[in-house]
Amino acid sequence: MSELPACVRLTHPAENYPVLEIDHASCRAKVALHGAHVMEWTPAGHDPVLYLSPKTGLKEGKAIRGGIPVCWPWFGPHPTDSSKPAHGFARARFWKLVDCQDEGASVELRFTLKSDEHTRALWPHEFEAIVEIRLGAELHVSLTSHNTGTGPFVETAALHTYLTISHVDAIEIAGLGGSTFLEKAGGLNVPGDQAGPVRIVGEVDRVYASTADTVLTDDDKRTIHIHKHGSGSTVVWNPGPEKAASLGDLPAGDYPHFVCIEAANTPGAEVTVPPGGHHVLRTRITVARS
Repeated sequence: MSELPACVRLTHPAENYPVLEIDHASCRAKVALHGAHVMEWTPAGHDPVLYLSPKTGLKEGKAIRGGIPVCWPWFGPHPTDSSKPAHGFARARFWKLVDCQDEGASVELRFTLKSDEHTRALWPHEFEAIVEIRLGAELHVSLTSHNTGTGPFVETAALHTYLTISHVDAIEIAGLGGSTFLEKAGGLNVPGDQAGPVRIVGEVDRVYASTADTVLTDDDKRTIHIHKHGSGSTVVWNPGPEKAASLGDLPAGDYPHFVCIEAANTPGAEVTVPPGGHHVLRTRITVARS
């Protein structure tokens, strides 16, 4: 690719671990080449929008705790082989940066990941995955999966967005009322029907059958709109105090200060991509003061 624009700087916060730092009139952000992972995004005039654990490790093969992990080509545990990594391999591989442009109102990045010997050992399909990121007053992230093989493949996926909040007790999430869900906290699969806004009480790990956008209201401070496309599921996750204490890359006292609202296609909403075809999963995040 061509030279980076003046507002983008290549850093190495850990050995052999490149991270792009963006200092633009519209926002400040950090994006790791590992996982094509948006780590931080702070639009001008606002507080940080994404939560990033201060204990997360920056090491090849280890997923970042926070920001927007790209979960692909499967979401959650592998459907038939528990020895394979949770949430697929995309978030734990280095991607290739193929474009980085200052477009005036935003900075646009493009990353690719192609099938190779390592991916075929985990998932026997030919593909090219593309992550496109637009960082400005809004945040756009899209995952396009191209099938470059001769047979169809089935994928599940999520853009696993961690949002910074004042406290779980102060938020509500609108847009999912009337949807059915599976509550998976504690290893269970308890079905339910959502009546009104979602509120977080204890551990929450819900998969909603929903194509709708959502709106997070954080007390009287701000609202965060999570728009999505190509998504048949919305995941809402907070580990609660007990599970948070068991996660080595998360400070035990941080769980009240983030919630994950994820554009996803989970098991039950799988996507079949034919040879030569593609699928686009996209999220767009906007912020407004209340």
